[in-house]
Amino acid sequence: MSSAALTGAAFGAHAQEGTAFQLDPIVVEARDEQAFAADRATAVYVSDAELERARIGDLKDLFAGVASVSVGGGIPIAQKIYVNGVDMLNLAVTVDGVLQNNRAFHHVSANAIDPGLLKAVRADAGVAAADTGPNALAGAVVMETVDAADILEDGRSFGGNVRLGYADNGETFTRALTIAGIQGGFEWLGYIKSATGEDYTTGGGDDILGSAADLQSYLLKLAYEAAEGHRFEFSAQRLDDDALRPWRANFGGLNPPRPDQILRRYDTGRSSYSFSYENTLADGIWDPKVVLGYSESLIDVPHPYESEGTSSAWSGTVQNTFNLSGVDTIVAGIDFYDRIGRYEGPGERYEEGAQNIGLFAQARLEPTDRWKLSFGARADWQEFDGIGGYRDDVSGMSGNLSLAYDLTDELEVRAGYSSVFGGIGIEDNYTFLPSWDYDGLKPARAQNVTAGLDWTRGDLTIGGEIFVTEIDNARSTTDNFDFKSEGFNLGVGYGWTGGFARLTYSNSEVTVNGGAAGSYDALDFGTPIGQVLALQAQHTLAGTDLTFGGSLDLAMDYDDTEKVSDLPLDGYEVVSLFVEYIPPQLDRLTLRAEVNNLFDVDYADRATYGADYLDVEPLSEPGRTITLSAVARF
Repeated sequence: MSSAALTGAAFGAHAQEGTAFQLDPIVVEARDEQAFAADRATAVYVSDAELERARIGDLKDLFAGVASVSVGGGIPIAQKIYVNGVDMLNLAVTVDGVLQNNRAFHHVSANAIDPGLLKAVRADAGVAAADTGPNALAGAVVMETVDAADILEDGRSFGGNVRLGYADNGETFTRALTIAGIQGGFEWLGYIKSATGEDYTTGGGDDILGSAADLQSYLLKLAYEAAEGHRFEFSAQRLDDDALRPWRANFGGLNPPRPDQILRRYDTGRSSYSFSYENTLADGIWDPKVVLGYSESLIDVPHPYESEGTSSAWSGTVQNTFNLSGVDTIVAGIDFYDRIGRYEGPGERYEEGAQNIGLFAQARLEPTDRWKLSFGARADWQEFDGIGGYRDDVSGMSGNLSLAYDLTDELEVRAGYSSVFGGIGIEDNYTFLPSWDYDGLKPARAQNVTAGLDWTRGDLTIGGEIFVTEIDNARSTTDNFDFKSEGFNLGVGYGWTGGFARLTYSNSEVTVNGGAAGSYDALDFGTPIGQVLALQAQHTLAGTDLTFGGSLDLAMDYDDTEKVSDLPLDGYEVVSLFVEYIPPQLDRLTLRAEVNNLFDVDYADRATYGADYLDVEPLSEPGRTITLSAVARF
């Protein structure tokens, strides 16, 4: 297991009858058919237990404990995700196989999603395989929503669960209902969630105006699987957040405050639709898969300009897996996307678009018992349409190579490299100007390098890796610049009967045009993270259904921003504790109590924008928060 995989999974297992929330990484990785291929060496897998913990929470809860993945912003619509210091805008992101349009107003997240919908999350940091999708400049993120089979107990044709949660800081009440059924090859699932509340208070005692929860999320999933394994699946999901938010949704405010710019309405909606076909029983040369879908992000800010921003994408993939043996495969196919970014206001309508067709092939081989080899290539042809009738056709090749070798039965070394054609990216539609001149714009290209080693003995795993991501001709409106993120990750985990402990550490540095970068300089491509550490531990008392544990999130001081911004970034240490109980007579009921930010630390997460500027009040995280939750299954 790689150190990156270690960061996304825990050790040991906590399996209660009726819950089966495994912490064992093998259980999680087994859902990915290519989990043990060489190109998955840097993959971060989120475990069942981590998914379960985040279901009434947000993306920050989803990636808690994964030091190499940082989530900044104290409210869901402002939460931006960084993998090894790189903004997820530069990763190929799919939900149920559908490519997402990774653009949005820069004060709002482009990747808002409800963790309650998800059954699997994987982040391929840096080197990504050719079949993960086009323009994967710094890797890929793959998300899959829950199926009926994930909800129902064995042998049951109908069931579901109800989730309730209450957090005292912000008086946030969360409720969610999932129902599912299977009958005669037909499957269906419905999910609805609502979270409402008041503004939360920081560890410094300040109320964050516009932070009140007001989120609704929905999922509908239908499927049919024939006895021969032919599976047809349709999914539709929607997330809405329509409320008064800080004037700039990812800022806590400005210094000095502007009385006329405190709160305004953000009407945000994100939707994704997917239709897919595959044969779940295919294991030979003919193993096809087809995915078609549409994703859309709407961000309307009525005041003061009646602004409406739309980012959308049609996409599809047709591929076949050639199963050469039990471990050797070649995946080849064709994919496409048609993306737009549009801004509309009174008397204004500006739009950029990009259409892309790609051919790809990825081979995953195990030449010997000790060697794993993965290599692939893509050819992409892109047509870019700019404001004012501008058009440009660009094309390029991408290639990747990953190797893993077992030096001994306990020690593995690995390395990977990719060169990725990124095309011309669509810009933030809230920055569109009719005067733009595109003549100097060039297509982006990224180089990614990783190298690491992993040592496992019994229940102890230690791993580490170095990484470098360089993006040449990164787009900033109508100009290009060069971006780089480099650093290393370390991880150690130990499991025992009934529990585990895991420590992950990440050290990354981002630069722009060869020099130090602040959070504005690297905007939309990365952010200064520096050194962060995450520690998690939990234990189930023998002979009981009582589990307790805790976590430590730590960021060290980061001084490089003072060279180009105004301030260094202060470090922080945040401790959280929890206890979970399943009543013996009610084994379908799980009760949980947790205290987040136990010592009421006043801090903004390291991945939150603006802490390095005097004129920006960063969006600080909630202070001490007591959360009570219950899950009842039926």
